[in-house]
Amino acid sequence: MAALNDLLEFQVKNTRDLLEVLQLELHAITARNSAEIESIAQKKSQLVTQIQTTDQRIAAHPDLEQLSQSDAFDAQVSTVRNIMQECQTLNQLNGEALQRANVSYTKLNNLLQQSHGKIGMTYNSGGLTHTSSTLGTKVKA
Repeated sequence: MAALNDLLEFQVKNTRDLLEVLQLELHAITARNSAEIESIAQKKSQLVTQIQTTDQRIAAHPDLEQLSQSDAFDAQVSTVRNIMQECQTLNQLNGEALQRANVSYTKLNNLLQQSHGKIGMTYNSGGLTHTSSTLGTKVKA
């Protein structure tokens, strides 16, 4: 029974850690810190995997039926569920913020390419854009 309690405490800790990471992710997104966003995404992935693994261990535990029979266990399970609901909501908000940032980046990139196009945009052998500013450089008169 102590092992089940330890698993539940570990799950509460993991979900709280995930909520904290998601809050850090939101700050990184709003600050447009791509290196930090990438680092946080790795931490988030590790925590999600850890939560899933712990959940599987709890589901396979021989004393699983005691989860519904003990008020202490019931409180821990409720805590995990509530935190995970917060995590899902925050993760959805972060995804929407990333989409908005991506749209802004795409618009800016398109504007820059349009301005480069007025200079002379071509494609290289790899299919990437290449700009050449020849405007006024070959005039001999």
